[in-house]
Amino acid sequence: MPEVRVIGEDGEQIGVLPTSEALEMAKAKDLNLVEVAPNAVPPVCRILDFGKFKYEEEKKERQAKKNQHTSELKELRLRPRTDEHDLAVRARAARKFLEDGHRVRLVVRFRGRESTHPEVARAQINAIAERLMDIAVVERAPEMEGRGMYAILARGRSREQQQQPPQQQRPPAARPAQAPTGGNGRPAAAGTGATNGTTGPSTTAPTQA
Repeated sequence: MPEVRVIGEDGEQIGVLPTSEALEMAKAKDLNLVEVAPNAVPPVCRILDFGKFKYEEEKKERQAKKNQHTSELKELRLRPRTDEHDLAVRARAARKFLEDGHRVRLVVRFRGRESTHPEVARAQINAIAERLMDIAVVERAPEMEGRGMYAILARGRSREQQQQPPQQQRPPAARPAQAPTGGNGRPAAAGTGATNGTTGPSTTAPTQA
Protein backbone atom coordinates (compact mmCIF):
# COMPACT_ATOMS: atom_id res chain seq x y z
CA MET A 1 0.00 0.00 0.00
CA PRO A 2 1.56 3.27 -1.05
CA GLU A 3 0.02 5.42 1.66
CA VAL A 4 -1.88 5.10 4.93
CA ARG A 5 -3.90 7.27 7.26
CA VAL A 6 -1.88 7.59 10.47
CA ILE A 7 -3.17 7.95 14.04
CA GLY A 8 -0.62 9.02 16.63
CA GLU A 9 0.18 7.25 19.89
CA ASP A 10 -2.12 9.57 21.83
CA GLY A 11 -5.00 9.13 19.38
CA GLU A 12 -4.38 12.32 17.42
CA GLN A 13 -5.04 12.35 13.69
CA ILE A 14 -1.73 12.85 11.84
CA GLY A 15 -3.17 12.46 8.35
CA VAL A 16 -2.42 10.53 5.17
CA LEU A 17 1.28 9.75 4.73
CA PRO A 18 3.38 7.53 2.49
CA THR A 19 3.77 4.15 4.14
CA SER A 20 7.56 4.46 4.29
CA GLU A 21 7.30 7.83 6.04
CA ALA A 22 4.80 6.45 8.55
CA LEU A 23 7.16 3.54 9.31
CA GLU A 24 10.06 5.92 9.85
CA MET A 25 7.93 8.05 12.19
CA ALA A 26 7.03 5.00 14.30
CA LYS A 27 10.63 3.77 14.31
CA ALA A 28 11.90 7.17 15.47
CA LYS A 29 9.67 6.86 18.55
CA ASP A 30 10.73 3.24 19.15
CA LEU A 31 7.15 2.17 18.50
CA ASN A 32 5.29 0.10 15.90
CA LEU A 33 2.99 0.96 13.01
CA VAL A 34 -0.08 -1.25 13.43
CA GLU A 35 -2.86 -1.55 10.88
CA VAL A 36 -6.20 -1.12 12.69
CA ALA A 37 -8.64 -0.64 9.78
CA PRO A 38 -7.36 -2.52 6.72
CA ASN A 39 -10.59 -2.11 4.71
CA ALA A 40 -10.58 1.68 4.89
CA VAL A 41 -9.41 3.76 1.93
CA PRO A 42 -6.61 4.43 2.55
CA PRO A 43 -5.97 1.83 5.31
CA VAL A 44 -5.75 3.23 8.84
CA CYS A 45 -2.61 2.58 10.90
CA ARG A 46 -1.76 3.59 14.42
CA ILE A 47 1.59 4.27 16.02
CA LEU A 48 1.79 2.33 19.28
CA ASP A 49 3.65 -0.20 21.41
CA PHE A 50 2.56 -3.48 19.83
CA GLY A 51 3.49 -5.57 22.90
CA LYS A 52 1.36 -3.39 25.16
CA PHE A 53 -1.42 -3.34 22.57
CA LYS A 54 -1.44 -7.13 22.38
CA TYR A 55 -1.51 -7.43 26.16
CA GLU A 56 -4.50 -5.09 26.44
CA GLU A 57 -6.40 -7.01 23.76
CA GLU A 58 -5.81 -10.33 25.53
CA LYS A 59 -6.86 -8.77 28.82
CA LYS A 60 -10.14 -7.62 27.28
CA GLU A 61 -10.77 -11.11 25.90
CA ARG A 62 -10.14 -12.71 29.30
CA GLN A 63 -12.49 -10.25 30.97
CA ALA A 64 -15.18 -10.90 28.36
CA LYS A 65 -14.92 -14.67 28.95
CA LYS A 66 -15.05 -14.11 32.68
CA ASN A 67 -18.23 -12.06 32.39
CA GLN A 68 -19.82 -14.55 30.01
CA HIS A 69 -22.28 -16.61 32.02
CA THR A 70 -22.65 -20.33 31.34
CA SER A 71 -25.68 -22.11 32.75
CA GLU A 72 -24.91 -25.42 34.44
CA LEU A 73 -26.90 -28.25 35.98
CA LYS A 74 -26.07 -28.29 39.70
CA GLU A 75 -26.83 -31.41 41.73
CA LEU A 76 -27.95 -31.55 45.35
CA ARG A 77 -28.17 -34.94 47.05
CA LEU A 78 -30.60 -35.97 49.77
CA ARG A 79 -31.31 -39.06 51.81
CA PRO A 80 -34.77 -40.31 52.81
CA ARG A 81 -33.81 -39.59 56.42
CA THR A 82 -32.65 -36.01 55.78
CA ASP A 83 -34.13 -33.91 58.58
CA GLU A 84 -35.92 -30.57 58.33
CA HIS A 85 -32.79 -28.53 59.10
CA ASP A 86 -30.80 -30.17 56.30
CA LEU A 87 -33.71 -29.70 53.90
CA ALA A 88 -33.61 -25.97 54.66
CA VAL A 89 -29.85 -25.95 53.99
CA ARG A 90 -30.37 -27.69 50.64
CA ALA A 91 -33.14 -25.24 49.77
CA ARG A 92 -30.85 -22.26 50.44
CA ALA A 93 -28.13 -23.80 48.29
CA ALA A 94 -30.63 -24.45 45.50
CA ARG A 95 -31.85 -20.85 45.69
CA LYS A 96 -28.30 -19.57 45.29
CA PHE A 97 -27.76 -21.76 42.21
CA LEU A 98 -31.05 -20.62 40.69
CA GLU A 99 -30.27 -16.95 41.32
CA ASP A 100 -26.97 -17.46 39.49
CA GLY A 101 -28.88 -18.76 36.47
CA HIS A 102 -28.23 -22.49 36.94
CA ARG A 103 -30.68 -25.39 36.95
CA VAL A 104 -30.82 -27.66 39.99
CA ARG A 105 -31.10 -31.46 40.02
CA LEU A 106 -32.43 -32.81 43.32
CA VAL A 107 -31.49 -36.44 43.93
CA VAL A 108 -32.67 -38.69 46.78
CA ARG A 109 -30.53 -41.82 47.10
CA PHE A 110 -31.99 -45.03 48.54
CA ARG A 111 -30.28 -47.71 50.57
CA GLY A 112 -31.58 -51.17 51.28
CA ARG A 113 -35.35 -51.30 51.58
CA GLU A 114 -35.72 -47.49 51.49
CA SER A 115 -36.68 -47.77 47.82
CA THR A 116 -39.94 -49.40 48.87
CA HIS A 117 -41.12 -46.01 50.17
CA PRO A 118 -40.72 -43.59 47.24
CA GLU A 119 -43.37 -41.32 48.74
CA VAL A 120 -40.82 -40.19 51.36
CA ALA A 121 -38.38 -39.03 48.66
CA ARG A 122 -41.17 -37.38 46.70
CA ALA A 123 -42.29 -35.48 49.79
CA GLN A 124 -38.74 -34.21 50.39
CA ILE A 125 -38.37 -32.99 46.81
CA ASN A 126 -41.78 -31.32 46.95
CA ALA A 127 -40.86 -29.64 50.24
CA ILE A 128 -37.81 -28.02 48.67
CA ALA A 129 -39.75 -27.07 45.53
CA GLU A 130 -42.39 -25.34 47.67
CA ARG A 131 -39.71 -23.30 49.44
CA LEU A 132 -38.48 -22.09 46.04
CA MET A 133 -41.80 -21.61 44.27
CA ASP A 134 -41.29 -17.81 44.22
CA ILE A 135 -38.33 -18.10 41.82
CA ALA A 136 -38.38 -21.67 40.46
CA VAL A 137 -40.54 -24.10 38.52
CA VAL A 138 -40.34 -27.88 38.42
CA GLU A 139 -38.86 -28.53 35.00
CA ARG A 140 -38.98 -32.30 35.50
CA ALA A 141 -41.29 -33.87 38.05
CA PRO A 142 -39.89 -36.39 40.56
CA GLU A 143 -39.29 -39.79 39.00
CA MET A 144 -37.36 -42.94 39.82
CA GLU A 145 -33.92 -43.52 38.34
CA GLY A 146 -31.99 -46.60 39.43
CA ARG A 147 -31.79 -46.59 43.23
CA GLY A 148 -32.93 -43.03 43.61
CA MET A 149 -35.46 -40.38 42.70
CA TYR A 150 -34.66 -37.11 41.05
CA ALA A 151 -36.30 -33.90 39.86
CA ILE A 152 -35.03 -30.78 38.08
CA LEU A 153 -35.80 -27.18 39.05
CA ALA A 154 -35.28 -24.20 36.77
CA ARG A 155 -35.52 -20.44 37.25
CA GLY A 156 -38.96 -19.08 36.51
CA ARG A 157 -42.47 -18.59 37.80
CA SER A 158 -45.39 -20.95 37.33
CA ARG A 159 -48.15 -20.11 34.88
CA GLU A 160 -50.59 -19.73 37.77
CA GLN A 161 -48.35 -17.10 39.37
CA GLN A 162 -47.93 -15.21 36.08
CA GLN A 163 -51.69 -15.17 35.44
CA GLN A 164 -52.65 -14.27 38.99
CA PRO A 165 -54.30 -10.81 38.86
CA PRO A 166 -53.14 -8.17 41.33
CA GLN A 167 -55.27 -7.83 44.41
CA GLN A 168 -57.92 -5.15 44.00
CA GLN A 169 -58.91 -2.84 46.79
CA ARG A 170 -62.44 -3.25 48.00
CA PRO A 171 -64.66 -0.19 47.60
CA PRO A 172 -65.62 1.47 50.88
CA ALA A 173 -68.82 0.10 52.39
CA ALA A 174 -71.89 2.25 51.79
CA ARG A 175 -73.13 4.06 54.88
CA PRO A 176 -76.90 4.22 55.47
CA ALA A 177 -78.44 7.63 55.08
CA GLN A 178 -79.47 9.25 58.36
CA ALA A 179 -82.70 11.13 58.84
CA PRO A 180 -82.24 14.84 59.54
CA THR A 181 -82.59 15.78 63.20
CA GLY A 182 -83.93 18.82 64.86
CA GLY A 183 -82.14 21.05 67.27
CA ASN A 184 -83.01 18.76 70.21
CA GLY A 185 -81.45 15.72 68.53
CA ARG A 186 -84.84 14.21 67.64
CA PRO A 187 -85.88 13.45 64.02
CA ALA A 188 -87.26 16.54 62.36
CA ALA A 189 -91.00 16.63 61.90
CA ALA A 190 -92.39 15.93 58.47
CA GLY A 191 -93.01 19.03 56.39
CA THR A 192 -90.30 21.11 57.96
CA GLY A 193 -87.99 20.69 54.99
CA ALA A 194 -88.35 22.57 51.69
CA THR A 195 -89.77 20.59 48.79
CA ASN A 196 -87.28 21.81 46.16
CA GLY A 197 -84.45 19.57 47.44
CA THR A 198 -82.91 22.10 49.85
CA THR A 199 -82.90 21.66 53.57
CA GLY A 200 -83.72 24.07 56.35
CA PRO A 201 -86.66 25.28 58.35
CA SER A 202 -89.77 26.35 56.43
CA THR A 203 -91.06 29.94 56.78
CA THR A 204 -94.65 31.16 56.81
CA ALA A 205 -95.57 34.69 55.71
CA PRO A 206 -97.22 36.67 58.51
CA THR A 207 -100.94 37.30 58.12
CA GLN A 208 -102.48 40.76 58.43
CA ALA A 209 -105.21 41.40 60.98
